[in-house]
Amino acid sequence: MHPKRDCGPAVGHVTRWAASRGVSVFGIAGELDGVMGVRRVEQDRIAKQVDLLVSLGGDGTMLRSLRLAYRHRVPVLGVNLGKFGFLAEIEVPDLDRALCSIAEDHFEVESRVAVEAVVGDTVRVAFNDVALVRIPGRGLAAVGVVVDGQPFVRYVADAVVVSTPTGSTAYSFSAGGPIVSPKAQGLLVVPVAPHSAFNRAFMLACSESLTLELLPSSGTLALEVDGELVRTLEPGQRVELLTDVAAGSVVRLGATTFYQRAQRKLRLSDAAELG
Repeated sequence: MHPKRDCGPAVGHVTRWAASRGVSVFGIAGELDGVMGVRRVEQDRIAKQVDLLVSLGGDGTMLRSLRLAYRHRVPVLGVNLGKFGFLAEIEVPDLDRALCSIAEDHFEVESRVAVEAVVGDTVRVAFNDVALVRIPGRGLAAVGVVVDGQPFVRYVADAVVVSTPTGSTAYSFSAGGPIVSPKAQGLLVVPVAPHSAFNRAFMLACSESLTLELLPSSGTLALEVDGELVRTLEPGQRVELLTDVAAGSVVRLGATTFYQRAQRKLRLSDAAELG
């Protein structure tokens, strides 16, 4: 659940629907304590207990739910609360109908690519992006990109973002990267405010290995995974990026397409408006 939005109406829909069908409902301890009909379970165990995860919030909550479901292949249904997002499939008034469709097996599952960022013993999974970001006053990000063990390009920039197709409409898009269908398989590498001669993004296949090396001229950088600070890195350190092509499963009921959601979210004008 989103920690700051009113999730009560959506929770009510879920618990009433489940009670009428003898379906068990689990909630993360500390989020749904005291709600009738909900069993508490620790966050790291919830994906082992359920057949479906319901995410109540926006895209950030959806990303958190996908990370909770990671390795358990549990499908995630996104319920949008508040701002319009890319990942959430339905609105609260449609929740009962959506749960009935899922129970009757009238839905599709859309696989999502994830990337694991590995630095020594630190491992974090991202469904949107991994970024090496300059720290103000600590120098620029000077990063060598190594593909399949071979040095490919060096960037000097404010940041270097490695994005999944899901994350192409997030940090990568803000930095000038392309919109990529979430059904695509691959990783985008995008420099942010590049200072180097080569200033273009590129895309590689999921089967190709990727390493980011902090060059001797680099400043201290922040490693961010799905927008969360993980740690700082010093020149000479490396980030190994491992791709999982079917790491996440998003429930789709056909209410909207990715391109419809992108058009609304990004306020894209259609051809008729341009004529």
